[in-house]
Formats: sequence, structure tokens, C-alpha cells
Amino acid sequence: MSEEKRFNKDLRSLMWKLLLNYTKFFSKDNVLNSDGRRLLEEIIRLLMYEHPEYKALARKVRKNPTLRNVIKLAELFMDPQEVRELLSFALYGPYKTDIDLY
Repeated sequence: MSEEKRFNKDLRSLMWKLLLNYTKFFSKDNVLNSDGRRLLEEIIRLLMYEHPEYKALARKVRKNPTLRNVIKLAELFMDPQEVRELLSFALYGPYKTDIDLY
């Protein structure tokens, strides 16, 4: 029986905030702005406190905070479908929910 990793619930809520406010935290070229980086640092700080084994990915996301790398980080503790739905909602509102961001 494999042991499922437990993640802090605050990680999930902060990532929800980051992804749902895509237009506020990301620039036009899909890179985090300064407010987004501040929120990302809080997410990474919480992640490193409980799961230091993800340090390499955290370093990569800090160095290159693009939407693609933030999604990789989010998928550690969120369902990929949930991440896709949050971004779809952030970009298109409640009227369109099926897009392919990959």
C-alpha cells in the first residue's frame, strides 16, 4: 500500500488565488509579475517547509516563473483537471470551461 503525500490546505487555497486571478498576477507573455511572485514565494515557502524533496522544482519555478512552470508546481498538490478548470474560469469566465492549455 503506497503512502499518499499530505499537503497543507493553505497551499491549495493560495494556488487557487494565483490561478483564478490570472489576469492580475501574470503578464501578457504568461510570466508572473511582482505581485504574483510574492504569492508564489509564499506557496513555495509552505511547500518547502513540509516537502523539501521538491526543492529542484521550486528552484526552477522561481528562476523561470512562467505559466507552464506554475502549472507543474500546482499539479503536485492539485488534480490536473482542477488546474485546467481554474485557468479556464479565470480566462473565460463561467461561460466556457473546455480549453486545452497544454
